[in-house]
Formats: sequence, structure tokens, C-alpha cells
Amino acid sequence: MSYTQERIHGIVSSQRKFFNSGITLDVKHRIEQLKKLRQAVIDNQKMLQDALYEDLGKSPLEAYLCDIGPVIVEVNEIIRGLKKWAKPEKHFSGLMCFPSTVTTVYKMPYGVSLIISPFNFPILLTLGVLAASISAGNTAVIKASSKSASSTAALQKLIAGIYPEEYVTVIDGGHDVADMCLAERFDKIFYTGSPAVAKHILEAASHNLTSVALELGGETGNWCVIRKDADIKDAARKIAFFKLCNAGQICININQIAVAEEIAEEFLTALKAEFVRQIGEEAVKNPDYPKLITQSVYDKCVRLTEEYKDRVVFGGKGDRDTLRFEPTVIYPVDENENIVMHELFCPLLPVVPYKDGEIDRIMDMIAEREHPLAMYVFTSDMKWADKVMSTLQYGGGCINEVCVHMMVKGVPFNGTGHSGMGAYHGEWGFREFTHPQTVLKGRTRFNLPLREHPYSGKDGDRKMSLLKKFEK
Repeated sequence: MSYTQERIHGIVSSQRKFFNSGITLDVKHRIEQLKKLRQAVIDNQKMLQDALYEDLGKSPLEAYLCDIGPVIVEVNEIIRGLKKWAKPEKHFSGLMCFPSTVTTVYKMPYGVSLIISPFNFPILLTLGVLAASISAGNTAVIKASSKSASSTAALQKLIAGIYPEEYVTVIDGGHDVADMCLAERFDKIFYTGSPAVAKHILEAASHNLTSVALELGGETGNWCVIRKDADIKDAARKIAFFKLCNAGQICININQIAVAEEIAEEFLTALKAEFVRQIGEEAVKNPDYPKLITQSVYDKCVRLTEEYKDRVVFGGKGDRDTLRFEPTVIYPVDENENIVMHELFCPLLPVVPYKDGEIDRIMDMIAEREHPLAMYVFTSDMKWADKVMSTLQYGGGCINEVCVHMMVKGVPFNGTGHSGMGAYHGEWGFREFTHPQTVLKGRTRFNLPLREHPYSGKDGDRKMSLLKKFEK
């Protein structure tokens, strides 16, 4: 379907009218809609898996593991907790507010939300965010990625089958359609993608002072630091799995590795062996290995591999017809080279050696760059690891593990600075799509003249004395 500004304006207007009817304020209604979403995902599993294979070459298992199954888990968590999360909070008003004794905080939806989702996990990063929006009582216009066209078509079919357009709808199209959406007044915008586009979205949102949540990949990429005391085989196994997943097209994936030079060769040997064990000698011929989303991403891999061809120690080949490119390890790379100064979002993996005795300098270097979305460290020194992970700024991360922090229930998924703002998953998503409204219930009797004039003389002195007592 082709979209015009008039058409999109009509959709937003109809959703605003639907929201203003008050239907979405009912928590039972929200739970019913979430159950519809869950059942639709279950019923359309095959359609979603086929779409993910068409767009990204994901095998049915990887599609379910990384894109479809997590949506069901997310919706289940929200359904179980929503009544508790949405319940208004009661607070004692305090002596300063006497004779009022009760203040209530209502968790209110923003209204009409705009969700702009990416291509790399088009099901999870669309429906997971939608579940948060619905849980809070909003309506939603979803601008899905034009790069993952099959998944967008599947989402349109799924959503149209369970919700009316005035409640939730999926819009396809390119950047021009996204800009048409941004020209409208939304009450909440949630964007997942790159920092460069996020700046454009923030600028557009500023015209209407719209609240924005951003989940970004991080401008200078996510670091994985491997100390000389790390379990090398364990680190290699986990890193190989992660880099193979979605062919590296993951916002929390490892962008570059800093490895202690004392164990660098041993680690590289173990990493190569793990790639071969998990995907075979020729990854591009393995039907389970995902493909790159576009020709331009493939060409970037070819260009960078050619630029660093003298330092490619594993991989480096691809198949242009299938858009598959091998996991490619580049070593050694200096910490200041261009390839480690921006997010790669592909199967290339630069490895930066350092002396383990200079680990503090390496961590200072990482801290000085833009905040990553994820941080990973491998070491047996838990005291050091705990100190590092509790003092650096990043979205989330793991010690001696990769990526699974985002699968933990009850914790936020978020970034900071160039890796994003806002948070979601479970209750954090409910909070992201609501704003708290504080309401004090006053009384018409026993009101004290404390706040009223006069403020001087004996009356003023008495009032000052009472105010100081109330501070305690």
C-alpha cells in the first residue's frame, strides 16, 4: 500500500479518537489484547519463520530462538504482572499537606504511540515494543522496516487479523513514509536503530515536545575484553556462537575484542576452531547460516576485508548471490584504527591486542568513547570484573557470558547516550509507555492557615517554627 501524508494523518486522528474514548484505560481490556497478540504469534509461527528466512536467511530454529519465542515470553511476563503494575499507588501526603492524608499516583498512558522498528529482529523488536505500548494503554502506529519486506508483510497480516486500524496498525514503506509519520503529532515515539537516524527522530519529536525512547547500537560499538586469566575455550565458544547469530547483525553483538596479548594466539586458535565446529568449514554453504540484509552491507564486508586483507586470519570470503559472508577475524588491529571506531553490524570481528598489565588504560579508552549498548568481559578475577561493570557506563552486559542478560525477566533493556535512552522489557516497558500523575485529595475542613499570609510578625515566627518541625 502506498501512503500519503493525508492517509497517515487520518490514521493518527482515528487512533486519537479511539484513545480518547477511554477503552484502553481498562486493564482487563489491555490483558485481552495481549492475549490476542500472544495467540496470533503462536498461530502464525510458520508464516513468521518463513518471512524471517526470506529476509535474513534465518533457520526455523534460530527464528524461533531469537525472534518469535522471546515475544511469547515477553507477553506472558506482562500479562502476569500488569494488574499489579497498573494499580494506582497510595501515599501519605505528609504533615506539610495537612489535613490531606492521601495522595494517589496514577499510571497513565501517553496516548497514540509511534513504534519505528528495525530489520535485524523484525518480529521481536516490533511486537515486543508493541506489547509494552498495549500494556500501558496506548494505541500504536508501527512503521516497520522496508529492508525486511517479507517480515513487514507478515506483521501487517498478523496485526490486521486481530486489531482494528484505529487501535494498532502496521505501515510499510521507506524513509519518506517514516518522515510522514514523524510529521504527525504523536504522544510517544519508540525507535530502534542507529544513532544517526535517532538524531533525526529527536529533532522531529522536538517540534511537538514528544517523549522519545531510543534503543541504539552504540556509535563506537560494543567491546569484549578478555583478560589473560580468562577461560579461553569457554570465551571462544560463546563469542563464536554470538558472532554467528544473525550474521553479526545484532545491536548488542560484539563489535571488537580486546584480548591480552599473552593469550592472543591461543585465543585465536580456539576461536577459529569454534567457528568451524559450530558452522562448518564453509559457513556460506551452510543453509543454517543467516544472510546479510542488503547488497550494500555485503559490499561493506568485501571492502573492509580487502582493506585489511593482510590481517585477515580467518574467513574473509562470501557469496554475493546468497548475501552470505563468512565470520571474519582481523588481527592485529590497533585500538585507534577506523574499523573499531564505529559500529560494524556484520560478521567482521577486529581483535585488538594489549598487554594485560595495561588493562586500566584499555578500560579508560573504552570509557572515553561513546557509551556502548553492551559490554562483555572474560576473566577469573571477579573483584576486577565487578568493579569494571559497576563503574563503566553502557546499556547492559555480562561477565564470562554473552547476550543472555537481555533474557532475564524483571530487568531493563536499555542504552545510554549514543546507545539510547529509555528502557523496556516487562515492567520497565510498562513504565516507559506510561507517565505518572500525582493527585492529592484535599479536605474542606480543618485547614490550617500555615501557608497563608501574614508571613511576618508573631504569626510568621509561629509558622516558621512549625515549618522547621515538619521537615523532620
